[in-house]
Amino acid sequence: MHGIILVCLNLVLFELGAQNVTSTYVGEGWSKNSVNTVKFRKNAITTHNGYQFTAFYDPESYLVLAKRRLKSSKWLINKTPYRGLAKDAHNSISIAIDGNGFLHVSWDHHNTKLRYAVSKEPYGLVLGNEQEMTGKQEEKVTYPEFYNLSNGNLMFFYRSGESGRGNLVINSYNLANQTWEQIQSNLIDGENKRSAYWQAHVDAKGIIHLSWVWRETWNVETNHDLCYARSRDGGKTWEKSNADIYELPITKSTAEYALKISQNSNLINQTSITTDENGNPFIVSYWNKNNVPQYQLAYLKDSIWQNVNTGFRSESFVLGGGGTKHIPISRPDILIGNEFVAILFRDASLDNKVSMAYTKNIENKRPWSVIHLTNDSVGQWEPNFDLALWHSKKQLHIFLQNVTQIDSEGIADSDASEVKILEVRNLNKLLKS
Repeated sequence: MHGIILVCLNLVLFELGAQNVTSTYVGEGWSKNSVNTVKFRKNAITTHNGYQFTAFYDPESYLVLAKRRLKSSKWLINKTPYRGLAKDAHNSISIAIDGNGFLHVSWDHHNTKLRYAVSKEPYGLVLGNEQEMTGKQEEKVTYPEFYNLSNGNLMFFYRSGESGRGNLVINSYNLANQTWEQIQSNLIDGENKRSAYWQAHVDAKGIIHLSWVWRETWNVETNHDLCYARSRDGGKTWEKSNADIYELPITKSTAEYALKISQNSNLINQTSITTDENGNPFIVSYWNKNNVPQYQLAYLKDSIWQNVNTGFRSESFVLGGGGTKHIPISRPDILIGNEFVAILFRDASLDNKVSMAYTKNIENKRPWSVIHLTNDSVGQWEPNFDLALWHSKKQLHIFLQNVTQIDSEGIADSDASEVKILEVRNLNKLLKS
């Protein structure tokens, strides 16, 4: 039987010097792979008008939705009647809240038909029937991602087609008439030879920033280069960082290259991009430096792309093959404060804790500092934090679950594990200590 239940929070305290980090319990989640914690979820957790929402698969692969009032000690939870093929870690859940407060949910995709539903009421957890968006290119969907615009509209990005031969489709949701429109049927064209694995960000001025790596085949070893584009009109037209207008679709020969990175460099895909207060893009990923995969950044300063290597890792590994990989480190996420640039990550050499590397001056040559936000291992977790809450209030809330990922879509013989929200208070104070 499916229905809404009320759950009280259990509070767990992690001492980090003078800083307290609080973990709040939401429910029990599927943990036999990393489907609930993969990096490309947009969003695993989000806040709108004082309500915080999250979603996950439970141990029986049902789609579970949850919400609470910020600062509340109680979660309202709904186990929906919808299930997903949770044993494929590509089939993640993405959520967003539109300007009228309706919850939009997309789940269960790996070259499969679009699955999408909307809450019946504003700020509700009960979904209506599954529905189409536009009815165009919705038969082979992978990597669905929602993005919020400041006017209350939504963007929806996804790959149409298979790895190595996929194209980037963008839909736009009009809040006024509550309809979707396809505005890009093939923004980045792999020319049937390659595909783009992207990350996107909408800045405070509504500019959409997009970066991607190319992949030549299904094999992650063929990832190469870091490219960039931006849109000032909600995704209709696109330009390079020097304001030159792209002729669409963007191809390998016409793309702007922020950094040239060769194949077989352990370059990972689908990481994170953000901007500083001036709208300059910052892209984080990892790839080899002296044969060791290091977290590195590409960022734009005075119209020139810069590269910064965090340089704190010492252990090597090799990326190879297809499917969801068991990798010693997570894909990173990035956040920029008034006085720091920080990266969220997990590293097996650091006991697979939730960790943060940061610098107060990205241009100096001093080593990056690393702190831990949990005391215990989180398995093969990857970072996903509440972007809306961070950008509006600079409060850091992180989706947290200890999960196992066996290489190439393997399934672990593991029990359910707790889904939590990790709350970091006074991050600026923590990083000053």
